[in-house]
Amino acid sequence: MADRACTVSFVDVRGIRHSVELTADSLFEAAAMGLKILRTGDWNDPPSQSTVLEIEVRNPAVKHLVSVQQLGRWLNGASSSPRESMKKIALRKMLTAK
Repeated sequence: MADRACTVSFVDVRGIRHSVELTADSLFEAAAMGLKILRTGDWNDPPSQSTVLEIEVRNPAVKHLVSVQQLGRWLNGASSSPRESMKKIALRKMLTAK
């Protein structure tokens, strides 16, 4: 999939939706990049392992729900190609960087 405009969002425990706009070339890349940005926010309830991220891909518009736990399983799971393996390594590094 080519880079596409995406919105990644979640609803915190108080019912407030937080979202970020980005471009990504896969659903899980959008989830990882969005999670990294959303975790750096200044709110009291950042996304946790039980958080479900909503990913809206535009042109054409498509929405997906991915839990942080599912993202972790994908990041740590088997890769279908060397390219995907390298992408997973880079995304894991991005999520653990401070």
